[in-house]
Amino acid sequence: MLELYITGVEQNKNKLFITAGLASTMQSLGYSTGVYKPVETGVQEYSGVLSYINYVDSFIKTYYTYQLESSLNPLLSASSEGLVMEKSQIMQDYQKIINKCECLITDGLSGLATPISRDFLEEDIVKSLVLPILFVVSAKHPDINNTFLSINRAKELGLEVRGVIINDYPETPLSPAVRLMPKLIEEYTNSKVLGIFPQIEFLEPEDLISLTLNNINIEDVFKVKIAKISEK
Repeated sequence: MLELYITGVEQNKNKLFITAGLASTMQSLGYSTGVYKPVETGVQEYSGVLSYINYVDSFIKTYYTYQLESSLNPLLSASSEGLVMEKSQIMQDYQKIINKCECLITDGLSGLATPISRDFLEEDIVKSLVLPILFVVSAKHPDINNTFLSINRAKELGLEVRGVIINDYPETPLSPAVRLMPKLIEEYTNSKVLGIFPQIEFLEPEDLISLTLNNINIEDVFKVKIAKISEK
C-alpha cells in the first residue's frame, strides 16, 4: 500500500495539478489509485479537486469527508455553514477506504497549522494517520520564510517529510528568489526537491501524465521502484 499526504505552506496555493498528476500517473502505471480529500473547500465557486480528478481519469476512486461551499479558511467556511468538523470522523472515513486501492493520496489543506476546528489542526490529521508528507510550494509568489518554517515544523513534530514539489515555476525565472528556491529549500530544510512543475492553466489528461513523468521524481515521491520508469 502506497500512501502520501500532500499539503501546501499557505492558503490558496494551487496543488490541483500536482495531486491530479500524481494520481493519474500512478493509475496509468498500473496501480489502482484513490484520492481522499478530508476537507474540500470552494465546491460552490469552482468544480473542485475531486471533480477535476474524475475528469482526468474516471477510474481513480475519490473520497471526501467534508465539502464546504466557500473557499475561505476551512474553519471560517465550516462556521458559516453551521458545521463542526471532527477529527474522529476523518479517521473513521480513512480506515474505511485504506484497503480499497494500492495507492492512496490524501490531499490536504493550506499548511499543517491550518485550523479545522477547536484544538484540531491539519497537522493532527497527519500525526493520527502517520502519513509521509509531500509539500507543494508555489514559485508564483514565493514565501521562502513560510516554506522553511512549515517544513522544519513538520520535522520537529517527528513527521516524515518525503520531499518538496515547486509549483508554478516560470520557464525563465528572472527573480533571484525564484531561481534560488530549489537550492535554498534543500540547504535550509534538508529536504529534497522532488520536482519542479511549470506554470499551467489547464491540461488534457494525457498531457498531465506526460508532464508529471517528465518533471517529478515519481519513484522518490512514493518510495517505490516502478519497472516502467526504471527501464527508461
